[in-house]
Amino acid sequence: MTIWHELTRNRLALASLALLGLFGLLALAAPWMAPYPYDATDPARLLEGPSWDHWLGTDRLGRDLLSRLLYGARLSLAVGIVTAVGALLIGTTYGGVSGYIGGRCDQAMMRVVDVLYALPDLLVIILLTVWLGRSLGSILLAMVLVSWVTVARIARGEVLAVRELPFVEAARALGAGHGRILLRHILPNIWAPLLVTLTVRVPSAILLESTLSFLGLGLAPPFASWGTLANDGWTALRFYPHLILAPGAAIFLTVISFNFLGDALRDALEPTRGRTAR
Repeated sequence: MTIWHELTRNRLALASLALLGLFGLLALAAPWMAPYPYDATDPARLLEGPSWDHWLGTDRLGRDLLSRLLYGARLSLAVGIVTAVGALLIGTTYGGVSGYIGGRCDQAMMRVVDVLYALPDLLVIILLTVWLGRSLGSILLAMVLVSWVTVARIARGEVLAVRELPFVEAARALGAGHGRILLRHILPNIWAPLLVTLTVRVPSAILLESTLSFLGLGLAPPFASWGTLANDGWTALRFYPHLILAPGAAIFLTVISFNFLGDALRDALEPTRGRTAR
């Protein structure tokens, strides 16, 4: 209740939460709300501007942009959420174990993280997608593999700060196993910064997917994401600006809403850290 009370006092956070909820509902309801199939072409209505028949206009193949925007929301939000959750699970496990064990093992594990962190994300993703093929699964896997290292660093730092606190020492003295200490005593006391990290990783993943699509390395046609729509719009920006306005606005609003929500969660959760110590 305290966290929700803090969030309700932040108008930007409430507006962001409402907007993200709306986008989520539109994405889920895309098969019923889209006026046309996302891949339906109409050669007689190529590159039309907004009209009563096509509220956002049509693209170079005569496909309805509103329908493709709604279906694109499903892919963009799914990519962002799946990538963020996958990176959170892997990074928290790896960083948590590294920080808890400490010593030479910690140093060796974090050197691996440093090496992976130094590699350019786009280069790694390109190599993985070439090796695994250009599909949604390979793109998700590649994005998770380049995203978890940042989370691992954060998780390790939080575990290092908590593992020497008195309640952890007491649990260790009472004979609690390492797994129990990590899961029952340390993890509940570091979940606040990890939750904030999750709200940051989602828009980062959406932007990364948009960048890949913008470079022509994203999902193959006829699948649509906000990134592929923005890429299509960029190539015809000079003469048909309506193609990029809607997907660009959707990406911008989603990213800034997650950022506002993450800031509000950080402010609301920071005072509660340490209260769950047992």
